[in-house]
Amino acid sequence: MDQRISLITLGVADVAASKAFYERLGWTATLDLEDTVFFQAGGMALGLWGRDELAADARIEDPGGWGGVTLSLNVRSAREVDTVLEQARDAGARISREPGPTDWGGYNAVFVDPDGHTWEIAHNPGFPLGSDGGLTIPSES
Repeated sequence: MDQRISLITLGVADVAASKAFYERLGWTATLDLEDTVFFQAGGMALGLWGRDELAADARIEDPGGWGGVTLSLNVRSAREVDTVLEQARDAGARISREPGPTDWGGYNAVFVDPDGHTWEIAHNPGFPLGSDGGLTIPSES
């Protein structure tokens, strides 16, 4: 299997409401099929699909609640963390961790979207970003 992720699909309670939330964050839907919405996100995509339909498609029982996954957006500075978090707050996100320094030398914050998906906004000086925003994880020396 190739070591990459092509698409992350979030199970949501209301596709239209979730689409509107991400649009308030400044995202633009690339493809809207009414019951599924896709946003191009660099070299991958984020999809929104009804939580019940996503669970049925995967043939799993969905107990609801947090699924043990946090999505992350790495940015170029601590100031940008603050800016993105305010955009999320203005879009209606619940802030679960206000911005602040980390024990690993960075700066981050966490917000929760309307369906309970957590997003970390992080500035990590040890993980450089390319001109296209792509993240590079340094290899061990």
